[in-house]
Amino acid sequence: MTTLMTVLGIAVFVIGLLFSIAWHELGHLSTAKLFGVRVPQYMVGFGPTIFSRRKGETEYGIKAIPFGGYIRMIGMFPPGDDGKLQARSTSPFRGMIEDARAAAFEELRPGDEKRLFYTRKPWQRVIVMFAGPFMNLVLAVVIFMGVLMSFGINTQTTTVSTVSDCVISQSENRDTCEKGDRPSPAKAAGLQPADKIVAFDGRPIEEWSVLQKEIRDTTGSATITVEREGELKTLEADLVANKLVKYDDQGRVVDGEYVTAGFLGFSPATGVVPQTFGQSVERMGGMVTSGVQALIDLPSKVPALWDATFGDGEREPDSPMGVVGAARVGGEVFNLDIPPQQQVATMLFLVAGFNLSLFLFNMLPLLPLDGGHIAGALWESLRRHAARLFRRPDPGPFDVAKLMPVAYVVAGIFICFTLLVLMADLVNPVRIS
Repeated sequence: MTTLMTVLGIAVFVIGLLFSIAWHELGHLSTAKLFGVRVPQYMVGFGPTIFSRRKGETEYGIKAIPFGGYIRMIGMFPPGDDGKLQARSTSPFRGMIEDARAAAFEELRPGDEKRLFYTRKPWQRVIVMFAGPFMNLVLAVVIFMGVLMSFGINTQTTTVSTVSDCVISQSENRDTCEKGDRPSPAKAAGLQPADKIVAFDGRPIEEWSVLQKEIRDTTGSATITVEREGELKTLEADLVANKLVKYDDQGRVVDGEYVTAGFLGFSPATGVVPQTFGQSVERMGGMVTSGVQALIDLPSKVPALWDATFGDGEREPDSPMGVVGAARVGGEVFNLDIPPQQQVATMLFLVAGFNLSLFLFNMLPLLPLDGGHIAGALWESLRRHAARLFRRPDPGPFDVAKLMPVAYVVAGIFICFTLLVLMADLVNPVRIS
């Protein structure tokens, strides 16, 4: 049964992956056709073609390796300085440029002269290239918001799980009371496990984050209203100052840092709680911020990833993970000892996270990524506006093909990194169970 559920989880993730890729390329395809660019091919995957069918002027198909996809637009790069495709050069860098230029014109047909991608206005090319990542962002937002507002997430609540017996500084490495420790304010006030705190000092409370802030901002006497066995009870507590762990703006513990704040002395219970629209938007913003930070931190994680793959280092929980690793996690999700609806929610979160990563990664202003083409179009627009402002001749289209040597270097780095992540996912995978 475990093997069956693992295979099912992997299959569900792969289907979500293929849909995400197809959805991304649909953004490019629809906007390219909207602006009159001819698109000979729309493919999901790489390698040998498994299935394809031609509809109109475009061939639609699925390829064997589900690690990406593409559409082919004619005229991605402008011709050479003389208006024609230049002869093949013996220079390796010039060869890269001319190969890219030739590929952009290889399917040129009579009547296509006005349907070339590079002849579109810069703002149109920006839209075409941005539409792919934007589709991933839309899908990520829809899934995240839908899951947060319907299924909910496992979060801390205002219900009491345990009550501390005494006051212990969180900077001390102990969790048992010693002689001389004073009783915790919660215990002295009569707070009990399963009590649901509904108000603090007369102010209604619904969220743990709000209650936690209220407690930390208070020292001295305070009233606590709890719901116990269907009845409301008001308790009198005398909060004390204590050394507690510090939290950042995202509610995460800051390692090794402490603050002096009000202390009541209980642990909150956790539960699956649907989020409001406002809470969901806030959490979505936090996910985007965390995703951007993870992208910035990516180079610094390579040494630890190498050590976890070829040395005896442990694979860190926030280690970079590829498609194979994500598929393995998808297989584990359906084996978690949680309710089926939470398994579905976790799988949806995995697919949404993949789409958010696709958006952020593709927006890097580097060729061959979509962000590189966007940067080229924006630079062309800036040059042409500057030429008009200073009454100079139109510099013409920016030749992105001249950046192909850089694109090959970037692509080589990406390939090496992808292979490293693949090896790590095979020999020392990230696990959630």
